[in-house]
Amino acid sequence: MTTRPPTQPLGLGHLNHPLLGHRVIDHAHDDRIGILRAIAPDAKANTPSLNIGIPDTPPVAWLAPETGGLEWTTDPDAIEAAT
Repeated sequence: MTTRPPTQPLGLGHLNHPLLGHRVIDHAHDDRIGILRAIAPDAKANTPSLNIGIPDTPPVAWLAPETGGLEWTTDPDAIEAAT
């Protein structure tokens, strides 16, 4: 695992990350490999139904399977570039 790089806001709670759109290894989920889609708060974490603002939760990494399918979230510190 690597140290989290400095992030910059992109708007709507999303943060920039050098691995956005790239294959990453998720060490928190048995070294599963996915595509990093976003670093953003998890809206499900604190909103019962309708979210009309940016959730006040820590950002998580949103990953998508390489071949398509259901996205999952993980701690941004648990990811690193896949070779």
